[in-house]
Amino acid sequence: MLDDTLTTVSWRARPRSFVALMSLYESNYIRFGWLAGDVESLEGRYRSEVHGDCDLLLTVVGRSPYTTTLNLTYLLPEAARARPYPDMGVRLYHDARLAEAQEWAAAHGHAGLRSLRRRMERELDQRWARNVMLNKWLEYCVERGHRFSPAERIP
Repeated sequence: MLDDTLTTVSWRARPRSFVALMSLYESNYIRFGWLAGDVESLEGRYRSEVHGDCDLLLTVVGRSPYTTTLNLTYLLPEAARARPYPDMGVRLYHDARLAEAQEWAAAHGHAGLRSLRRRMERELDQRWARNVMLNKWLEYCVERGHRFSPAERIP
């Protein structure tokens, strides 16, 4: 298993800089591998069920020779039916071994997330916020016991 703590960051990288952002993308790719194993072989839809946590869904929405685009979301239980959240779009760059959170839900029900989104005005700040969120979320999901494997694939 790869360890993202061994990811080297250039001594010139300032926090929230482009170089630091690329290091974060590398860490995201490693953490995604913890969750899904061989990320280049993913196709279709997967569900990870862990006792005491919401179901986690992964849906591959696009593929090219060097990238895979997917959607990662929790199914939050509600009275009427489960609601997907945070509904995050992720692109995996296999040749560069990077994972970029490209988008998340357009509207947030949580006041703290709405406030954060309003304060992030610059593109680099928005990318930084999305990818720190993905990084922490991936670590959390792995710690909770979530994993995607061919057995969890939804036909």
